[in-house]
Amino acid sequence: MKVRFQADADLDGRVLRGLRRAAPGIDIRTAADAGLAGRQDPEVLRIAAADGRILISQDRRTMPGHFRRFVTGAASPGVILIRGGISVATAIEPLATPPCLTSSVSVLPAKKRPVWNV
Repeated sequence: MKVRFQADADLDGRVLRGLRRAAPGIDIRTAADAGLAGRQDPEVLRIAAADGRILISQDRRTMPGHFRRFVTGAASPGVILIRGGISVATAIEPLATPPCLTSSVSVLPAKKRPVWNV
């Protein structure tokens, strides 16, 4: 099964562009393409889940709580939260290698890689 991603509106555009360069065949939909601008977290999660996409976000303040509440009543492929202050290359590396995302829960070293929050 091919991993499909949904970029949150807060995702740094450099990460999105770099990911597309590093993995040209990656299936990642932009926030603009999904109409996510201005939408609240629960609606963003619903849209991503409805399309079977893993949400990639940098919103470490509110998204984890919204995600925990969301999965109590709905199925979701997951959320990847990118830690602030890491380099674009460090953020891209694990995302460009989807086999690392085959388990439903992956916790990667927090100082170097994005962290699944589930």
